[in-house]
Amino acid sequence: MSSETLLASQQIEPRPAPASALPEPAIEVCGVSKRYQIYDRPHDRLKQALMRWKRTYYREFWALKNVSFEVRRGEALGVLGRNGAGKSTLLQIIAGTMAPTSGEVRVRGRVAAMLQLGSGFNPEFTGRENVYLSGSILGISRREMDARFDSIASFADIGAFMDQPIKTYSSGMGARLAFAVSFSVEPDILIVDEILAVGDIGFQQKCVARLRQLRDRGLTMLFVSHSPDSVRSICQKAIVLAEGQALHYGPAEQSVNRYLSFVREQTNREALSGDQASLGKPIPLTGAVPGKLRYGSGHAQIERVEVLNARREPCRAFALGDAITIQATVRAHTDVDHLNLSFLIRDMTGIDLMGTTCFDERVALPTLRRGQALTVRFEFENRLRAGNFGVCLAVNRVSRPDRSDVVLFDQVDGCAAFAVMSNPDRPCHYKFHQPVAITFDPPDGVSHA
Repeated sequence: MSSETLLASQQIEPRPAPASALPEPAIEVCGVSKRYQIYDRPHDRLKQALMRWKRTYYREFWALKNVSFEVRRGEALGVLGRNGAGKSTLLQIIAGTMAPTSGEVRVRGRVAAMLQLGSGFNPEFTGRENVYLSGSILGISRREMDARFDSIASFADIGAFMDQPIKTYSSGMGARLAFAVSFSVEPDILIVDEILAVGDIGFQQKCVARLRQLRDRGLTMLFVSHSPDSVRSICQKAIVLAEGQALHYGPAEQSVNRYLSFVREQTNREALSGDQASLGKPIPLTGAVPGKLRYGSGHAQIERVEVLNARREPCRAFALGDAITIQATVRAHTDVDHLNLSFLIRDMTGIDLMGTTCFDERVALPTLRRGQALTVRFEFENRLRAGNFGVCLAVNRVSRPDRSDVVLFDQVDGCAAFAVMSNPDRPCHYKFHQPVAITFDPPDGVSHA
């Protein structure tokens, strides 16, 4: 997606807070739909205008269909979906830059929205002039913007370009300035389309840190992201859109899992359509493998998952430096070749921490005939800090380096779990402990002897 941004705003007088335990919704979306008229030829528009009561010269396209949800004050809601799912249309309607065909949107508070509709700055104005212009759009006086200007300039970090016309900026520089303005004006609601697609990694990390800070202060957030980790980390809830409809709405981790499942199912269908002769129709997933979510074509299935210690005994608690083995048994339900098994370790907040695949490690697994089983072990030294962790496993078929022929047979999220115990004599302050060699030179004047 483009990294250009549009700074939009709207001001709606807040209502008195209700006398209830839950905070009042900052955003209410009730049965919102958006329809477009698609014309095959330009002159069909004129025909439609002249003969609108007699004949139709367009095709209807529904970008959104009866979408409903609410975001309470202080919550962060992620919006997930493939390209063309209706994400940007939904954000534009909530931001007030587009009207719905049907349904209602209620927004309470000042909104700052950064949407991918091109730059909302005047290209002939300098960055400094656009900062004040944006402030006036948001209803902030020049005196207030004077007090905030230094922090805006510091966050944007574009140096002398602040006094150059916006038309001389790269798209990333314009986005930096738009983010800096939106963060500084302290909106009640911040709407952002693809926040992590803008700028370099340092600026992305700075944006995420500021978002978390503003969220802790009560900011309501609504943003699109294709990064599952960022949605899990920042959002309490998420909505998944597919072809303009709400596929799932709920806690962030559940929504991310549903989105990934939907994407993989679609990818599988596309891959199987050209592989029907060799694999046949999908096979229902069976067996008692535990897990939060399971999906795949079923041509090969995971039957058993165990977490083992160095003695190959089942174990649920490990110390830093212990050997851990993830052992999985896979059974073929048809003849399958180019098998690939992968594992993933995820923390309790839903962040993917580590893992690998047989394909990446150049470990060629044997071809399995229908009914045959194969046991694979992933062995590694524990470098995780104290906490609880979940295991995700997947088996697929892949042979090309670009993975364009991948077919997912079975994936089980949360199929096993283990804990890492703390050690006060050897603390691990971060997510991992990576062994590091430390050396130093003697102080000046001190003999090496």
